[in-house]
Parts: sequence; C-alpha cells; structure tokens
Amino acid sequence: MADTVARAQEPVVDDGPHDLVEAAGMPVGSGVIKPGYDPRLTNEDLAPLRTQSWGSYNIFAFWMSDVHSVGGYVTAGSLFALGLSSWQVLVSLVVGITIVYFFCNLVAKPSQITGVPYPVINRVAFGVLGANVPAIIRGGIAVAWYGIQTYLASAALDVVVLKLFPGLAPYADVDQWGFLGLPLLGWCSYALLWVLQAAVFWTGMETIRRFIDFCGPAVYVVMIVLAGYLIYKAGWGEIDLNLGEVKYTGFDAVPIMLGAIALVVSYFSGPMLNFGDFSRYGKSFGAVKRGNLLGLPVNFLAFSILVVVTSSLTIPIFGELITDPVQTVAKIDSTFAIVLGALTFTIATIGINIVANFISPAFDFSNVSPQRISWRMGGMIAAVGSVLITPWNLYNNPDVIHYTLEVLGAAIGPLFGVLIADYYLVRKQVVSVDDMFTMDAAGKYFYKKGYNPPAIIATAVGAVVAVVPVLWTHGPGMHTTAQYSWFIGMALGFVVHLGLTRRTAA
Repeated sequence: MADTVARAQEPVVDDGPHDLVEAAGMPVGSGVIKPGYDPRLTNEDLAPLRTQSWGSYNIFAFWMSDVHSVGGYVTAGSLFALGLSSWQVLVSLVVGITIVYFFCNLVAKPSQITGVPYPVINRVAFGVLGANVPAIIRGGIAVAWYGIQTYLASAALDVVVLKLFPGLAPYADVDQWGFLGLPLLGWCSYALLWVLQAAVFWTGMETIRRFIDFCGPAVYVVMIVLAGYLIYKAGWGEIDLNLGEVKYTGFDAVPIMLGAIALVVSYFSGPMLNFGDFSRYGKSFGAVKRGNLLGLPVNFLAFSILVVVTSSLTIPIFGELITDPVQTVAKIDSTFAIVLGALTFTIATIGINIVANFISPAFDFSNVSPQRISWRMGGMIAAVGSVLITPWNLYNNPDVIHYTLEVLGAAIGPLFGVLIADYYLVRKQVVSVDDMFTMDAAGKYFYKKGYNPPAIIATAVGAVVAVVPVLWTHGPGMHTTAQYSWFIGMALGFVVHLGLTRRTAA
C-alpha cells in the first residue's frame, strides 16, 4: 500500500482505520514540499503539514468564535420567535446541531489524516485542476460574507465611538457625509477593522489560533455579565423562554421544527464545508471530534439558552424585544458597559470573520495558482474584494443578498455531497498524498486533463436543482422547499457522483 496516506511521525489518528496510514518517508516539516511535487500545484501553505498540534480546546475555541457573533446571537434568538414552545425549539436545536456535528466530523477526517486544506483534498474527487471549481465557489461566498461581517463589526464600533464622542454624529449621517452608501464615520470604522483583521491574519495561523482561543470565551464573560445585569433589573420571574406567542402545537409544529433544524444546518454550512482547513492542524482525529462535541452541541445549546434569557428580559426592561446584542448594550445607562459590550462583540465578529471568511478564501485562491498566490496573498485578495463589493449596500438590499449569496450557497450542498461520497465510499478512506501534487498523466487524480467529469457533473446537477426553489420563490411550495436547498443539493451531489463514478469504473 505504498501510495496510501503516509506520515513520518507517530500515527496521528487515535481511532478509525489505522492500517490506512503508513510511514513512507514523508519529510518532517510544516508545509513540506517533497521532490517531485509539481510547482503548479504546490506551495508551502498547501503542502502536507509537518506537525499537527491543535488539541480539543483549540477546535472548541474555533467553534466558539464561529458561534459567538452578532449573527449567531440574532439567529439563535430568531429560533425562539418562530411560534414554537421553548421545548420544541430546544429539540430542533439539538437535532440541527447534532447533524452539523456529524457532518463536520465527516469533513474533518480526510484533511486531518492527510494534513492538507480543503481545496487540496478536493483534488481527489474533482481532479488536480478541477478542485479549483469548489475552491472558487467557496472563496466567492467567503469574500461576500467577509465584507458583510466586517461591516457589522464596524457598526458595533460606531456605537462605541458615538457614545464617547457624540459630536461625531453628523459624520455618521450618510446624507451629510456619505460616499458609496456609507457615511464617513462608517468608512473610518470599516477601514480600522479591515486593517486589524488583515494584521491578525498576516501574522499566521499560530497568532490566529491564540486570537480565537481568546475571542470565544471573552463573549461568554460579557454575555453572562449582561444577563446578570438584566436579571438584576427585571428579576428572575421575568425570564421567558418563549419570545412570542406559541402558535404551533402537536403535528402542526413539525414543519416549523424541521425548518428550524434546516436553518441551523444552513447557518453552519459554510464553515462546515471547509472545516478541513482547520482540522488539518488537529493532533489527532479524536481531538478534533472532542473539540467538535464541545464546540457544537454543548456550546451552541448553552449559548442559545443564554441568548433567549437575555433577549426575553429586554421586553420588561426596555419595552420591546431586542435580538441584537449591540442594541441591547447601547440602551444601558453606563458608558463603561456600552464600550465594553460593543468592543467585545466587535472582537467576536472579527474572530468569526477570520476563521470563517478569511482563512477559507486564502487557501482557495492560493490553490488556483500556488506559485503566484501564497496563502497570505490569497487572503489579501479576499480582503480587497470585500471592499469592492461594498458589502453595506449588499447587506441593506435583501433582493441583492438573496440572489447573490443564496445562489452561490446552493452549490455548498453538492460540494459537500461529492467530497463525502468520494472519500468514504469511492476511495474507502484510502488516498495518495503524492498524487494530489502531480500533473503527471499517470497520477491517480489527473483524470482527463486534470478534471474528473463525475464530480463536476454532480456539482452542477445538485446546484441547479437546489437553486430552483431559491430563485422561484413564488412557485407552489417553493418557499418551504428553499429551506432545504442544502439538503437537496447535498443528496444529489452525493448520489450523482457515486452513481457516475461507479458506472465509469464498471
């Protein structure tokens, strides 16, 4: 089995098929490029890792950074306002986040074992050049969301600035000091956060690891303090886990619960797809799974309960339901509290932005032309692109964001289906690391001029079918079907790729 995944160090998998991992002389080095690796497919950022040192806490912190954002807060709170009882929402959350946990483990394993990022592991299914298809799709989605998250973080920062310097209010008025739809203060805040994020990213993965290790817990501290303050003001008796009237009972609640489950899975679909970019650093697959368990089911449920407690208490205190934590903090009669809270949520949003929307396109764009685009260069391409799309206009226009991001998002499901079907059923978890880095026609993953038709076709079929309900929203049953576009695309990508591959091999 000379062409199977190899490691020069001790086996890094503490469960699963150990016999698939053999010591075959892979050089010891971070981003080690073996002799014979084609430069058109290789750089130090994409090459297999020399060492994998992330433990369970690092993965746990990654998910905390991903969940503990303004977007995560609003999403969790919205589930409790669907007209379901609190126990129905909690059941939906448990089922949804358990599905995410299961799928993340599936995506994590091939990259953790081989030590390569998401776009490189896709070379096995799509071909050494065809892997640019999923890379560009995922990279494009990440760029758009990177810009939007940076804008949301800058809006939180504006709250702090205006609280400390109320005289700057005219510069926050887009009609007085606006350019391309953003006021001057907004431009300054956006530019500051843009530079800060780029600086953190530029220092490398080790600094990013330390940053996300801090971000997730920091938000918990502020959230708990905020909840404690609201409980002190309103009293324990005002806590209500139902953020609205319970409209659905019995079997009538089932479709709403299924929609809530789909919403949870869809919310995590982006980082779930390219989770291999992070699991590759895991020191063992067991460590990654433990981190996923703590960071997803355990952390997400705890965070969601904290969110609904905090949101419910805004009604008796402020006279209205507030699901945005920045707005909640802004209403507190304390400059220190407002500054601390807004800055914390700003930092948290920076954390999710870096892990979910900066690192992904960095690897994705580097994969397109490894010798011209390094990991850092790929990240900066994403950063510059995030400004050019003027994300504040994208975010403030529901139709544009719907047709741009959801159309791209329809391809996430098929990409996931192809990757999982190929690695677990077609390859049976046996892959050749060396063949992922060769343009030799005899290489296992060269296929037809570097492209594997079954994977391309499966992605296209799944994306086209999944995007129909997204675009045809007024069609019969389309609005409901659109909730499940990820599942539809994933299933089609899985089945079509598996069917075409087996038919070709027959």
